Amino acid sequence: MPATTPPDDPGATRAPDRLDLIQAAWRRERPDLDPRPQGVIGRLHRVAGHLTDELVEVYRQHGLSEGDFDVLATLRRGGAPFERTAGDLAASTLVTSGGMTKRLDRLERAGLVRRRVSDDDARGRLVALTARGRQVIDAAFADHLANEHRLLAELEPADVDALEGILRRWLARLEEPPTNA
Repeated sequence: MPATTPPDDPGATRAPDRLDLIQAAWRRERPDLDPRPQGVIGRLHRVAGHLTDELVEVYRQHGLSEGDFDVLATLRRGGAPFERTAGDLAASTLVTSGGMTKRLDRLERAGLVRRRVSDDDARGRLVALTARGRQVIDAAFADHLANEHRLLAELEPADVDALEGILRRWLARLEEPPTNA
């Protein structure tokens, strides 16, 4: 339910959301504890769930799962020749090698990637986008960005900038800096 007045107005009266109700219940039941973190963490969790649903729908329109999109996007943004080792892909997408093998098997069957022996190391395998894979990820990524723009258009531009800065700082405290994209 939308707020009845701007949420940044300290004197604002707005309809309570689910997290307001949960926090009020905890304040009543456990007045000795401060449930305020639930307001941030719970809302982030719920927003993330809604966003994931919206993002996955776009991937699905291109015949991709979220994991498929991630692998193809990782290959594509690396630039020509659009190939990486399976180990690099697993590290970049935070998937186990077994999970990556299953993804690559599926993408190879669909004709979106191909695997080949490395020119530098006969024991190594490289994964490359096929021409069809590049067409699919280029179309899916264009639709993905349009979808993300649509989702962020729900917020004021200044709020988007503030949120990005806050999340960047928080994430920097939670993760090691990446070594590659």
